[in-house]
Amino acid sequence: MPSQNLAFLLAPGAGAPSTHPRMQTFARLLGKLGSVHPFDYPYMVEGRKTPDRLPRLIEAHRAALEALRQKHAGPIILVGKSMGGRVGCHVALVETVAAVICFGYPLCGGGNVSKLRDQVLLELTTPTMFVQGTRDHLCPLEILEEVRDRMSAPTRVHIVEGGDHSLLVSRAELKAQSVTQENVDLGILDAVEDFVRKMA
Repeated sequence: MPSQNLAFLLAPGAGAPSTHPRMQTFARLLGKLGSVHPFDYPYMVEGRKTPDRLPRLIEAHRAALEALRQKHAGPIILVGKSMGGRVGCHVALVETVAAVICFGYPLCGGGNVSKLRDQVLLELTTPTMFVQGTRDHLCPLEILEEVRDRMSAPTRVHIVEGGDHSLLVSRAELKAQSVTQENVDLGILDAVEDFVRKMA
């Protein structure tokens, strides 16, 4: 259900700027549902590889949101790949947005299950969607489910069978499922569209 009144602010992961092919695929998919506004964090623009600390990332994310609000009066959904989704969740604690969508939420810092990044999720009240791959070591699905059970925000999860942290499925798995990566991505789009429609 595309809407000219709906805007997506698309934030990148730590190592893949908005020009990365996977980020461009996400932008193209979301563009079927509304206007898409990708941005990059300052450290990326400056050519640095190491992300800034969380407060600086949140500040930059909020600035991008404010810039979008200057030209878009309708509802805004924060969408982020990995780190961008995590930072978007922090932004949603202090800014009013329609929803947050996380593509590969990095629940376990460095893949370490003892370093859960769940506190921000537990504080959220904004509708939140997780799109997660079954091969993503940064977000074991059983741990995500435990966190979702404790969240007060309305949540939805879409599982990408065989998907990695970038929601990409290996060729062997695609063959086993008799699907293409495009089929997988369109499944993600359908799930996002359903989330957005039921949220409205």
